[in-house]
Amino acid sequence: MKKYEELIDELKEIVYQIEDEKTSLEESIDLYERGTTLIKLCEKRLTEAELRISQLSADDTEQNGTLVSE
Repeated sequence: MKKYEELIDELKEIVYQIEDEKTSLEESIDLYERGTTLIKLCEKRLTEAELRISQLSADDTEQNGTLVSE
C-alpha cells in the first residue's frame, strides 16, 4: 500500500506526462484514468485520517472530562 505522499507524487508525474506533447492521445487517456483512480485513493486516505483524528480528539476529551470548543 502506497503512502499518501507517494500517491501525490505519482499524480504529479501523470500531470507532467499528460502535458508533455510527446504523449499520445491514447496514452493520455490511460494516464487520466489512472489519475482519477489515484485521486479517489487520496480522498479515501484523507477521509480515514480525518476520522482517526476526530476519534482521537473525542477520546482525549472523554479522558480529560472536558469539552474543547472549536
